[in-house]
Amino acid sequence: MNESAFSSLTLQSALIENLASLEYLEMTPIQAQSLPLILAGKDVIAQGKTGSGKTAAFSLGLLEKLDIKRFRVQALVLCPTRELSDQVAKEIRRLARSIQNIKVLTLCGGIPFKAQRGPMEGGAHIVVGTPGRVEEHLRRGTLTPDSLHTLVLDEADRMLDMGFQSSLDAIIDSLPKGRQTLLFSATYPDEIKSIAKRIMNKPVVVQVEATHGSSTIQQLLFKVDEGASRFTALRLLLQHYRPDSTLVFCNTRKETQEVAESLHALGFSALALHGDLEQKVRDRILVRFSNKSVSILVATDVAARGLDIGALDAVINYRVANDLEVHIHRVGRTGRAGSRGIACTLYSEKEQYKIERLEAYLGHSIAIEALPSVNLRDKPVYQPAMATLQIGGGKKQKVRPGDILGALTGDNGIDGKQVGKIQIFDQWAYVAVSRKVASQALARLNSGKVKGRSFRVFLM
Repeated sequence: MNESAFSSLTLQSALIENLASLEYLEMTPIQAQSLPLILAGKDVIAQGKTGSGKTAAFSLGLLEKLDIKRFRVQALVLCPTRELSDQVAKEIRRLARSIQNIKVLTLCGGIPFKAQRGPMEGGAHIVVGTPGRVEEHLRRGTLTPDSLHTLVLDEADRMLDMGFQSSLDAIIDSLPKGRQTLLFSATYPDEIKSIAKRIMNKPVVVQVEATHGSSTIQQLLFKVDEGASRFTALRLLLQHYRPDSTLVFCNTRKETQEVAESLHALGFSALALHGDLEQKVRDRILVRFSNKSVSILVATDVAARGLDIGALDAVINYRVANDLEVHIHRVGRTGRAGSRGIACTLYSEKEQYKIERLEAYLGHSIAIEALPSVNLRDKPVYQPAMATLQIGGGKKQKVRPGDILGALTGDNGIDGKQVGKIQIFDQWAYVAVSRKVASQALARLNSGKVKGRSFRVFLM
């Protein structure tokens, strides 16, 4: 038997059959090393980068142990951000779609507490959420952990980076002592070793690399002077490579905002993402970036961690990260799933020592390139191919993607190929359309109906 096949595991047949239908045939390295241990009931510390397949590893473990007839919370998955929580819950539901009547709930900030109390009272098997909101539910008694058998800390290093230590301590103190604890982290700093020692029972450590290799990522260094030349270098790289989607990393919230505003002033399609933004604003920014109607996202590491963003054409480090593991994680955001990606790092004389440390860590040198010609500054700024329409109706109004698509492409409508990603929220929906037909699509939705109703529609 193929030892890397999912069928080699002691999983219930319904899960194996569903994995086959999803074309999950062979395990990734982190799954092959951690899943047998998880299924054997061991506490596991798994270190793996984004893209290594960790979500499926812990999801299959907790689904296998689930008693579906008991409408009690049996597993809790803690994530650093709402975006990652939504992503993890979505993956658990996909893996569990062959199991009848399973209920997975997300508990995150940014949503009124009362709106989450009702679903909790109805019972749930698995809860996925952020530490702050989960702690609040435990404190108020709306989340009862008496039947919990599995705790998962996903991206534990970032939860600590974001200041969730006290919330994690409070949550863990309220959980049953005999549970299984699974800790997944991209890095393994002393803080993680300390928390693992305190909350885990003889954990087994698994360390693997991500499934996407460095061969798909071209890393380049560009030396700059401090001051205005750093921003000029960023501008020239964007004009030279003209990537459809670029993530620009800054080290502070203040610089993130300043860089995004400066790019926008020059006509670039750029937005900032950092911790000072309200959840509604974050959602809109991520909608526009993920559907390719904004081409540049300038972000801090904490804000960008765990985002469900598909293949990126380029990552640009506006400054060298202070932590080598953080730099590796940044670079790993591009070149996913076998696609080519480019990672550019700007550095000054003062940051030379960081480059030397990085090359020593990687075990090889990184090419230092000359910046593109300054003549590129006079070239017209490129614009994204798509635009976003915001519709004043969502899940609460029972609006579905098919309703929006039909309203756009019906009699004498736009071509279906000109419609991109459609995302539905509680009170709003967003649809990406080709920029060439954005005005036509806007007029059509404003003058017509979606699901038999008239909604206000805006061009973002």
